[in-house]
Amino acid sequence: MQSRFSGIIPPIITPMVGRDHLDHAGLGRLIEHLLSGGVHGIFALGTTGESPSLSYALRREMVARTIELVRGRVPVLVGITDTSFVETVQLAKHAADCGATALVLSTPYYFPAGQTELRYYVDELMQELPLPVMLYNIPSLTKVAFEIPTLEYLTRHPKIVGLKDSGGDLGYYEQAIGLKKLRPDWSILLGPEALLAESLKLGGDGGVAGGANIFPSLFVQLYQAVRDNDPNWQVLQQRVERLQKIYDVGKYASRFIKATKCGASLLGICDDFLADPFHRFHPEDRAKVEAILKTV
Repeated sequence: MQSRFSGIIPPIITPMVGRDHLDHAGLGRLIEHLLSGGVHGIFALGTTGESPSLSYALRREMVARTIELVRGRVPVLVGITDTSFVETVQLAKHAADCGATALVLSTPYYFPAGQTELRYYVDELMQELPLPVMLYNIPSLTKVAFEIPTLEYLTRHPKIVGLKDSGGDLGYYEQAIGLKKLRPDWSILLGPEALLAESLKLGGDGGVAGGANIFPSLFVQLYQAVRDNDPNWQVLQQRVERLQKIYDVGKYASRFIKATKCGASLLGICDDFLADPFHRFHPEDRAKVEAILKTV
């Protein structure tokens, strides 16, 4: 059996022109920029898309417009994580109605769930969700991980088709890949883009790389080079590592999203307005990002 999803599936930024206002023109340019770069899918409403900071109305608008702009050219995955079970289900149904390919579900945040509670939560959700589901492990932000025994338990759900891991622990990632013995159709994707090549060598299926919003073809080329055992992958890896320096600009945790949106704006793709409580980089930090992009 083949994995359901593979390759480079960027977690796209949410272009905005003001508080709660989607930048439709910018989103269109972003989608075409990504598709011309050869990406294998689109992931809307992820961490890079600032999903928890967006109103429910804007999330729905982002989903509908993204799917409309993609026009079936690649799969569209939609993040549905929320603190509310009911809101999670409602967004999932909206995504299905709009034509999404799959859903992405992380652990509920704020109140940390125990693993037994998490299993029950996912069991209940699987009865309600209308599309295939990718689990999303990002304990740095949700406080709770999908521990390996929990993932093994969840392989029993045919609707669950894999895992996106942003934990940054390759030991955990390798154990997750081992679950393919139980579910060879599962896709195991990596979040931290600097580890993409190494994750592919471990047997992973691809990457959900935020930096692909800026340089999609770079990540697609790296993915393919590793897959083809092309020695040039090391040169591409060095370029990816240079790109990572934009995430060192600024001093707050929000710098990752700020840098990504800043990079997209420097390329003329969209505005770099951020959802509250965050704000775009000041000119001096913007200049630092620009200088780094020139080295890439």
